[in-house]
Amino acid sequence: MIERRARVATSAIFAAHGAVTGTFAARVPWVADHVGVGPGGLGLALLMPGVGALLAMPLSGRLVHRFDLRSLVRVLMLCWCAALLLPALPTSLWLLCLCLIAYGAAAGVADVAMNAHAVLVEERYGRSVMSGFHGWWSVGGLAGSAVAAFAARAGVSAPVHFLVTVVALVAVVLAASMWLIPHRPEPGLAEPPAFALPTGQVLPIGLIGLCAVFAEGASLDWAAVYVRDLLDHPAATAAATVSIFSVCMAAARFGGDWVVRRLGPVTTVRISGVCATVGALTVVLAEPIALVIAGFGLLGIGIAVVVPLVFAAAARTESSPGKGIAGVAGVAYGSGLIAPGIIGGIAHLSSLTVSFAVIVGLMIIMTLGAQVLRVRSAEARLQ
Repeated sequence: MIERRARVATSAIFAAHGAVTGTFAARVPWVADHVGVGPGGLGLALLMPGVGALLAMPLSGRLVHRFDLRSLVRVLMLCWCAALLLPALPTSLWLLCLCLIAYGAAAGVADVAMNAHAVLVEERYGRSVMSGFHGWWSVGGLAGSAVAAFAARAGVSAPVHFLVTVVALVAVVLAASMWLIPHRPEPGLAEPPAFALPTGQVLPIGLIGLCAVFAEGASLDWAAVYVRDLLDHPAATAAATVSIFSVCMAAARFGGDWVVRRLGPVTTVRISGVCATVGALTVVLAEPIALVIAGFGLLGIGIAVVVPLVFAAAARTESSPGKGIAGVAGVAYGSGLIAPGIIGGIAHLSSLTVSFAVIVGLMIIMTLGAQVLRVRSAEARLQ
């Protein structure tokens, strides 16, 4: 009963985290108009959440080691929900950048803490449940963006929308945190460094996550442009392509735990990598729009379970789960930060087709490197 409640509560926490992200993403045009910045300034500002997360995540390992995990998740998630109010405050580009650095830092530390708790729940279950948690994050993101789109169409101002969303999500977090599992590290475990960089054991795992997150970030930011500008299809078709990619990824995450329990993490990532490679190749080589959209869908399915498995493997590789997750998160999410810029740079020098060919290469590397996800801690091996 305790484990079941903790699983439900952790799912709600992941959904709340995703809802904040989806809400902000859908309101970015309002933020740009409010501050009065063009595409260049907005592009600079949107780099700042990633910068804030990368700066804060390495600090998370020590937080997870020092504090009760249930209390830590509650406090950091409340801070993350409240951070949604920040983007509505500034009236200049530089203030917006500062606010988004703080916003990203809150996202990063909350992300590490909730994933550390997810690993704890998975250990209590004795089987893979991590992919489902990330599926709920995707659902939260889709729900947040959908509500934001409805609010914008109804003429609700972003500050009011943000405030109402924060109140609702705070209530969800407070209720869910009551069912989280209290946990402190075992006495005698060495405290992680204040700034936990990935170790030699964690780095290869992080590089597998890098491949998946790079493909995710590139697809979310460039799939619509690829369909509209390169293939000359209408904006509605381009938007539908992104939606199909996101929905396929979310659906695959909910089925991912069933697959992992039967095949194990290594075989699952190998099969996922083949699926993602076929999808990316289809995007690059196909001309009919139906095939291109199907390719993006296959790519979403292929990368869906990789990041959850990367977090689980990193947590079990280090003596401190928080240290392992913090180290691998910096590597993986760093690729998400640079992916849109790299894709754009390659497209500027050559073409978007060549840009997505890079993703094909990364998916092949991910497939061949799946072996590093084999759990090295025998006592924590999942069945």
